[in-house]
Amino acid sequence: MFKDLTLGQYYPVDSFIHRLDPRAKLLATLLFLVSLFVTGSSWGFAAAVVYITAEIALSRISLKYMFRGLRGILFLMLFSVLLNLFLTPGELIASFWFFRITREGVISAVKMAVRLVLLLLSSSLLTYTTTPTGITDGLERGLWFLKYVKVPVHEIAMMMSIALRFLPVLTAEVDKIERAQMARGADFESGNMVRRAKALIPVLVPLLFSAFRRAGELATAMEARCYHGGEGRTRMKPLRFGRADYFFLGATFLYFALMFVI
Repeated sequence: MFKDLTLGQYYPVDSFIHRLDPRAKLLATLLFLVSLFVTGSSWGFAAAVVYITAEIALSRISLKYMFRGLRGILFLMLFSVLLNLFLTPGELIASFWFFRITREGVISAVKMAVRLVLLLLSSSLLTYTTTPTGITDGLERGLWFLKYVKVPVHEIAMMMSIALRFLPVLTAEVDKIERAQMARGADFESGNMVRRAKALIPVLVPLLFSAFRRAGELATAMEARCYHGGEGRTRMKPLRFGRADYFFLGATFLYFALMFVI
């Protein structure tokens, strides 16, 4: 499960999407996520699929790598689909025991599955095409107006950046601990769900200690480099909007308007 976690990893290739300003990608991702919850029609979901497919093609990231990250939310997706399938009232199609499957439940379950897949693909595409530093700078520059209401924008952006950087590190740490435990005779595959959950305890405890140790080392390193927040800090690569960014945002706003019309 942890090995398939790709969210937070940067995919280094030279593409149109990679070269865009982080602020443009953050805004486009936000609009796309909002559009998924605004629409409820088949045409709306079809437009969302076309939009995300075009964005993936422009990013030059393989579909196999994109869909690899879906395995991590397979249980959540299945749970959400089953809830919508069995608990939505409407025209009865089939029933067994105390479960009832309705026509409206099937439609709702399919829409929920498509919505979750598109949501994860969009979020993953943002992290695949933008470095953690770029996301931090984009958030800080994009939310600058919140400073006037005493919101610590830089600190929030820094925390998000550190969390994204630590996701691949902790995933590799889990893999290393699992291999060490399996070499000592641990079994993570056999048994029912409760037994598998208990078998994860020897993995989660060392992982927790490792995470606290890395957090302490990071805090020491930041203090040694005289880090005191974002006041007076400069950037090696200042963010500037170009023609490609305006074109990309224009296409995104056009798609967003189309979703409301649909």
